[in-house]
Amino acid sequence: MEMVIVLSVLLLLFLLNVPIAFALVISTTTYFLFQDSFSTTILIQRMVGGIESIPLLAIIFFITAGILMNYTGITMRMLRFAEIITRPLPGGLAQVNVVLSTMMGGLSGSNIADAAMQSKILVPEMVKKGYDKGFATALTAASSLITPIIPPGIALIMYGYIGNVSIGQLFLAGVLPGLALCLMLMGYVYYYAKKNNIEVENKKRITAGEFFFALKDAILALLLPLIIIGGIRLGMFSATEAGAIAVLYALILGLVVYREMSLKQLLKALIETVHTSASILIIIAAGSAFAWILTLEQVPQKMTEFMTGFISAPWMFFIIVLLFLLLIGMFVEGNVAIIILTPLFIPMLFSYGIDPVHFGIFFIICLSIGTMTPPLGTIMFTVCAITGTKIEDFIKNSIPFLILLIIAALLIAFVPGISMLLPNLLF
Repeated sequence: MEMVIVLSVLLLLFLLNVPIAFALVISTTTYFLFQDSFSTTILIQRMVGGIESIPLLAIIFFITAGILMNYTGITMRMLRFAEIITRPLPGGLAQVNVVLSTMMGGLSGSNIADAAMQSKILVPEMVKKGYDKGFATALTAASSLITPIIPPGIALIMYGYIGNVSIGQLFLAGVLPGLALCLMLMGYVYYYAKKNNIEVENKKRITAGEFFFALKDAILALLLPLIIIGGIRLGMFSATEAGAIAVLYALILGLVVYREMSLKQLLKALIETVHTSASILIIIAAGSAFAWILTLEQVPQKMTEFMTGFISAPWMFFIIVLLFLLLIGMFVEGNVAIIILTPLFIPMLFSYGIDPVHFGIFFIICLSIGTMTPPLGTIMFTVCAITGTKIEDFIKNSIPFLILLIIAALLIAFVPGISMLLPNLLF
């Protein structure tokens, strides 16, 4: 009965648009009001305990590294490299949009940061080239969804920490799905450009000099994901230590190699890091307390019994979870959903013989799709606010991308080799 009241309060606060961290704290506090055996002091203990973790430092470090990269000149160097390698393709600037998201995903780890950056830089240029603003905005939103599964995606770290899953294996598992999603979006851009006769003229061939000059500028940034994954795999450092190395790497690039980051910009980047990190840690703290009462009331075990009682086949489990997560993603921010739902799903996976690493990539992609859908899609509102696109225009243009993303999620679910090939080879 208490859990019904708690969940009802949480849903009501969601509908009232109360900030998610406060909604979780208030609903969790409601539970303690009905309990004589527990003091509300436990709520504080659980919240503090939820963020007293070494693995969580990885999130802070990678957020810091991603923000620092924005002040080092890396973004423009990556943009020039993406323009060079996509020049021969129809829809060149739209292809750049997709490729840049994939490359920046290995630096920022945040799809909202990636979407905001490209909305400011690329969408206006795409409109000048003849692209419909709604299409350019929807493409930017869709391509930004590659970021959470490309290492060092923040979502991968959160899922690994909460679900007690190897973050190193998750990093590896996200590489091939991220590249596959990149190729799928590039294929659709090719079709769209040909159909609408946009940027299909013959272009100047890429010379070896142009290619290697652009690669020289971008290579140091492109090496970062390889350093992170290679170091974790070889046992040189943990995921948390990899985050610290990423911060040091970003500082060296900005202050020593490129010399484009001043001390004033460094201070600004650190302040931005504090604001971003604090908002995430408050949600994690509140989510940890909420997850504790779910465990106390044996909600994961009851849900596992319910699911296995009605669904026997793993393929049907994936379909049900996909539909459920698409619905949840429409109303709940992705990081929050990871905190709340991971403890519920992990016990079910063993009943169906599903690898938690494989499920993690599927889980994160499904939640990411929800950020593009109304009524509360965070990516949708971010890109529309920056580009000035009407929500209805965005929704109309996003339909092909949503179909592609759902197909990608199903492929990852039913072809485990896409996500598990690298972890099985290297671990």
